[in-house]
Amino acid sequence: MLLSGKTVSIAGIGAVGGFAVEMLARCGIGHIRILDFDTVSETNINRQIIALHSTIGMLKTDVMKKRILDINPDCHVEAFPEVLTDENHYKLFDGADIVLDCIDSVGAKISLLSDAYHSGIPIVSSMGAALRRNASLVRTADIMDTWGCPLARQIRSGLRKQGVGKGIESVFSPEKVDFNYIDPDEDEEAETAESGRKRRVLGSLPIVTAVFGELMADLALRKLLPNGTLDGRAEGNARK
Repeated sequence: MLLSGKTVSIAGIGAVGGFAVEMLARCGIGHIRILDFDTVSETNINRQIIALHSTIGMLKTDVMKKRILDINPDCHVEAFPEVLTDENHYKLFDGADIVLDCIDSVGAKISLLSDAYHSGIPIVSSMGAALRRNASLVRTADIMDTWGCPLARQIRSGLRKQGVGKGIESVFSPEKVDFNYIDPDEDEEAETAESGRKRRVLGSLPIVTAVFGELMADLALRKLLPNGTLDGRAEGNARK
């Protein structure tokens, strides 16, 4: 089957990346690569599909790999429990039909997107989902055509400096967010970022991050399937 012969790489198995992987696994992607250095923490439970009390302390890549294989035992899963750096981009790129960027570290994100663009590797990217409340506002566009998202503005600026133009699809939300006022009940404890350094984590609504992840998977499937169309059938179920 078409999707069983495709290879998809995902950088970042968090709130957005986890849902993206879930959808791709259930659609029957035959080869999935996942890269994330982090472990599941209690603060992940509100928004990450792999975060449960039973998985706290486990590597996210280990939990996600087990989940993928429980969905589709025929899937070939490669798990890289490591920090994303310029030196390991090749692990995501080699033979990949498409790469999904689901990380939130600005520098690492710009580097990954730029490297993929100049290497001719198809890639889609998730912009900022934190503090958004209205899932109906989440949409897709070329990253150079996004608006209303502070993270997207930073990424666009950084990419232009790297000589990157149009050609990278993204998921974003133009919902206005007041980053100057953070509700203490929504602000989570600091956790480690992709760079390995501590960072402040903004609260995320699981409904919004799930939509981000599902649209990331949708963009990937539209690029993988003939004419960019979906017929509504999940190949994973069609294997029966």
